[in-house]
Amino acid sequence: MECLKSPFLVSAPLLPPPSKPHSIAAKTKKKRRPLPVLVRSSVQRDPWSPNFGDPARPKPRTRNPKKPLSDDNARRIIKKRAAYLSVLRRNQGPQAQTPRWTKRTPEQMVQYLQDDRNGHLYGKHVVAAIRRVRALSQRIDGDYDMRMEMASFVGRLTFKEMCVVLKEQKGWRQVRDFFAWMKLQLSYHPSVIVYTIVLRLYGQVGKLKLAEEIFLEMLDVGCEPDEVAFGTMLCSYARWGRHKAMLSFYSAVKERGIILSVAVFNFMLSSLQKKSLHREVVQVWKDMVEKGVIPNNFTYTVAISSLVKEGLHEDAFKTFGEMRSNGVVPEEVTYCLLINLNAKSGNRDEVLRLYEDMRFRGIIPSNYTCASLLSLYYKYEDYPRALSLFSEMVRNKISADEVIYGLLIRIYGKLGLYEDAHKTFEETKQRGQLTSEKTYLAMAQVHLTSGNVDKALEVIDLMKSSNLWFSRFAYIVLLQCYVMKEDVVSAEGTFVALSKTGLPDAGSCNDMLSLYVGLNLMNKAKEFIIRIREDETHFDKELYRTVMKVYCKEGMLPEAEQLTNQMVKNESFKNDKFFMTFYWILCEHKGDAQSDDELVAIEPIDKLDATALGLMLSLYLTNGNFSKTKILLKLLLGYATGGSKIVSQLIISLSKDGMEISKTELLNHQLIKLGCRMEEATVASLISHYGKQQMLKQAEDIFAEYVNSPISSCKLLYNSMINAYAKCGEQEKAYLLYKKVTEEGCDLGAVGISIAVNSLTNGGKHQAAENIIRRSLKENLELDTVAYNTFIKAMLEAGKLHFASSIFERMSSSGVAPSIETFNTMISVYGQDQKLDRAVEMFNKASSFRVTSDEKTYMNLIGYYGKAGMILEASQLFSKMQEEGIKPGKVSYNIMINVYANAGVLHETEKLFQAMQRQGCLPDSFTYLSLVQAYTRSLNYSKAEETIHDMQRKGIPPSCVHFNILLHAFTKAGLIDEAKRVYEELSTFGLIPDLVCYRTMLNGYLKCGYVEEGINFFERIGESTKGDRFIMSAAVHFYKSAGKQSKAKEILSSMNNMGIPFLKRLEVGSRERVKTP
Repeated sequence: MECLKSPFLVSAPLLPPPSKPHSIAAKTKKKRRPLPVLVRSSVQRDPWSPNFGDPARPKPRTRNPKKPLSDDNARRIIKKRAAYLSVLRRNQGPQAQTPRWTKRTPEQMVQYLQDDRNGHLYGKHVVAAIRRVRALSQRIDGDYDMRMEMASFVGRLTFKEMCVVLKEQKGWRQVRDFFAWMKLQLSYHPSVIVYTIVLRLYGQVGKLKLAEEIFLEMLDVGCEPDEVAFGTMLCSYARWGRHKAMLSFYSAVKERGIILSVAVFNFMLSSLQKKSLHREVVQVWKDMVEKGVIPNNFTYTVAISSLVKEGLHEDAFKTFGEMRSNGVVPEEVTYCLLINLNAKSGNRDEVLRLYEDMRFRGIIPSNYTCASLLSLYYKYEDYPRALSLFSEMVRNKISADEVIYGLLIRIYGKLGLYEDAHKTFEETKQRGQLTSEKTYLAMAQVHLTSGNVDKALEVIDLMKSSNLWFSRFAYIVLLQCYVMKEDVVSAEGTFVALSKTGLPDAGSCNDMLSLYVGLNLMNKAKEFIIRIREDETHFDKELYRTVMKVYCKEGMLPEAEQLTNQMVKNESFKNDKFFMTFYWILCEHKGDAQSDDELVAIEPIDKLDATALGLMLSLYLTNGNFSKTKILLKLLLGYATGGSKIVSQLIISLSKDGMEISKTELLNHQLIKLGCRMEEATVASLISHYGKQQMLKQAEDIFAEYVNSPISSCKLLYNSMINAYAKCGEQEKAYLLYKKVTEEGCDLGAVGISIAVNSLTNGGKHQAAENIIRRSLKENLELDTVAYNTFIKAMLEAGKLHFASSIFERMSSSGVAPSIETFNTMISVYGQDQKLDRAVEMFNKASSFRVTSDEKTYMNLIGYYGKAGMILEASQLFSKMQEEGIKPGKVSYNIMINVYANAGVLHETEKLFQAMQRQGCLPDSFTYLSLVQAYTRSLNYSKAEETIHDMQRKGIPPSCVHFNILLHAFTKAGLIDEAKRVYEELSTFGLIPDLVCYRTMLNGYLKCGYVEEGINFFERIGESTKGDRFIMSAAVHFYKSAGKQSKAKEILSSMNNMGIPFLKRLEVGSRERVKTP
C-alpha cells in the first residue's frame, strides 16, 4: 500500500510497538530475568524518535548492516520529514505531537522503512487490515459490507490493533463503517480513546454533525469525556468556523471543570480572531488565565492583538509585560502592534524603547513596523533617526512598500532634498508600487514646497491618468497649486469641486481668500467672505487674520466688529493675542471717551499684538477716525513690542499705492506731533517708492525733512535719493548729488556707487560714469560683486571693452566672487571684441567657480557663435543646454532660429520652428522675421510671402521690417515688378512705408536701370525724405540719366546747403533686369 510507505503522513501511534527480543540475548545460556512491569503513558514516543535516542534502550548492532543511502535519498527523507512536522504544527489538536528532531543515519532510515514495509511496527495483519479498509474508499458508499470485507480479520485484531486501523483511515465513510464493525467484535470495549479517534477524524473532514452524534453516543455508553475529547471537539468547531456551537460547547466544558490544554485554547483563539471576534477572544483569554493554563508565544500574540483591537490598551501592555517576565520572546507582529499603538498616541519614548528591545533581541522589523516608526519620526521631525532607519532597512534587506516610500518623500521634502524626493518617487513608479493617491499628493506637496508649481500639477495630472479617485484631500492640494500659480479661474473651479465633497475647510478658504488679496481682487475677496460666512464655515485663527486684513484694508468697520463678536464664542480664540487685541478695542471699548492714558491703563499692555494694532490703524485711517488713529499710534510706538516696525511697514505699504499718499503724509505728521520720527530705513524705502512712482517732489520733500536728522547716517537716505533721481530720469541731479556727498567726505559704499554709475549709464553719460569707476578703483574702495558687475556693464555699453576686461581682472585679483551675471557680461565683452576664444573661456570658467550657467549664459554665447558663422558649435551648445535640463524659452528659440536663418540653413530653421511650438512657446514677430529671412536666403520667395500672411492670420501684425526683407530680396534678384507689388500691399496691412523701404525700392530702381520709375518714385516720397543722403544722391543720378540736368543741379545745390555729401559711386543700371514670369 503506497501511502503506508510514507510514514511522514502518519500520526504518532497511541500504543507502543511490540518489543522484539535481542538477538544476542537469545543465544546466551544465562537464566533469563523476569521483565519488570512498566507503567506506560497513553501517549508514546512518535515513530520519528529512534531507539538509540533513548540511553536506557540502545539499539543493538546488526550482523549484516545495510548499505547506506545515497545523499539524494537522505535529502529526500529529511525534506519529507520536515513536511510532516509542518503538517503537525498546522493542525494542532489534542492528540498532536511535535516530535523531537532526532537525526537518523541512512542505515537507521533503511531499517525504519523496512520495518514499516514488513509490518514490524504494527504487525503484518494490522498492515493488511489497514490496506483492506483504505481500499474501500475506491468503492461507492453502500457497495460493500464491512462485515464481509473484514471477515478474515475477526478474532485476529486486538482492541489496540483495531484502534490503530481506525486511526490510519483517511475517509470518513471508512471510519464510520469500520467503527460500526469494530463495536461488534468481542475484544471491543467502550473507551474514550477510540471515541476521541473517531471525533478527530470526523473533525478533520468537517463532518461535525456525525462528530456530535458520536460524542452523544460516547456519553450514552457511559464513557466520561476527558480534556482530550473535549479539546478535539472544540478544535473541530474552531477549524470549520462554527463559533456559536464552539462557544456553547465551551460553556459546557467550563461547567464540568475541565481544564483544556494550551493547544486547544490556541485553536479557539486563532479561529475567533480570524473572524474578528475580538471580544470573544478576550473572554476566552481571561478564562485561560484564570484557570492557570500557561500560555505560549502564539497565545500571547493572538491575545495582545485582540486586546489592542478592542481598545483595551492598558491590558495589552500589561499582557506584554507578563509575556516578557515569563521569558517568552515576543514575535515581530506583537512589537509591530504595540509600536503602532504608541505611535498613534504620540508616546514617543515607549516606541523607541520597544524598538530598541527588538534590536537587542535580534528581531528584524517588518515593513509595517518601519512604516509606523517613520511616521512617528516624520511627525516629530526627527529626520536623522528616519534616515538611519531607512539605511537599516536597506542593510537588513527589508523591502519598502508604497507607504514607506511616501513617508520618505515627505521627509526629503521637509529637509529640502527635493531631487532625492523626486528620485524616490520615480523609483516607486518604476517598481510598479505607485497605486495610492497619498504618494502622488506627497510628491505634489514637495514640489509646492520647492516652489515648482508646474511639476506639482504634472504629478496630479499623472494621478488623474492612473484613474485614481479624487478624494477631498486631492482637491485641497490641487487648490494650493492653483493658488500658488495665481490661476484664479482654475482655483475657483477647484474650490467649487471641493465644496461638492462637503463644507470647505478653513485652510482652503484661507488659500482662496489670500489669492484674491494677493492679486488685489478686493471685490471678489469681499464676496467670498460673505459666502463663507453665510455657509457658516468654521473659522480658524489664520482665516480670521486674513478676513480681518481685508476688512481693515477696505475700511469695513461694522463687519470687523460683527465677526469679532461672533468669534468670541470660539474657545480656541480666547488665548490668541491677535484676536484679543481686536476684541479689546473693537468690542469691549468701542466708543469709550477715556483719555489716552486711561485707555492704556485698562488692560495690561503686554497682551496687545502689534500686527493687530497696525491693521486697526489702517482701518481707522481708511474711515477717517483720527482720534482712534492717534491712540493706536501711541500704543504701537510706546507700548507694543515691534510697534515702530509695524508703523513703518504700514507707511511703506501705503506709499506703494499712489492713491494712499495722503494717508502716508497724515501718519508722518501725527508721528512728528507725538515726538516720534520714522526710522531711517523706512524713510529710505519711502523715497524709493516715490521715485518708482515718478513722485519726485514728495521724495525731495521727505528727503529734506530727514537728511539733517541727528540719527541719520546719511548713507541710506542719499542712496535712495540718488536712485529716485535716476528713476525719474534726472541723471544730472543724481550725479550732482553723488558728487556733492562724496566731496563732503560721506562714503556711500558700493551700493551708492553702483546706483550712480547705473544712472549715468542709462542717461548716456558714459564719460562721467567712467570717471566714477576710475576714481573708485584708484582709491581702492571696498566693492562687492554687484558694483563690479555694474562697472563692467557700464563700460560694455560705452564700448570701452578693454577697460571692461581690466575691471574683471581687478575683480578676480581682489578675491571678489563673480556671479553668473559677471560671466554673462564678460561673454558679451569678449563677443563684441571678436575674441570668441576668450568668450568660450569665460563660459567654461563659470563651472570652475561653481556658478551654474543659466539660459542667458548659453544663449549669449550661442548668439556670438551665430554672428561668427560657427553654426555647428552653436547647435551643439544649444543641445547641451537642453541636456543640462534647461528648457529653452521663446527668446532662446528666437536666437537659435535667427542663427540658422542668417546661415541660410532652411531645414534646421523649420525644424526648430516646429519644435518651439510643440514645447508650448508661441512664435512672436521676431520669430517670423527670422523665418522670412531664412526663406528669402533660400530664394523661396513665395514661402516668405506666405509666412507674412500666416502671421497676420494668427493675430501677429507684421511690420515694415518683415516686408523690407522681402523687398530687398526681390530687388537684389532684379524682380522689380514683384517688389512693386509687395510695396503696394503695405497699405492693405495698415502700414506706412518707412525710410528703409524707400531706400530699398529706390536702390532697386537704380541698380536695374528703371530711370522713369525711379524719378516718379522719388517725386512721390521726396517731401518725406528730405535730408537723406542716399535718396537725394540716387535722385541726382536718375535726373542725369534722364537728361534733366537742371533738376539734378537743384538737388545738388540743396544737398550742399544742408551739408550732405554727394554719393558719386552710385551707378544706374549696374544690375541685370529680371522679368517676372
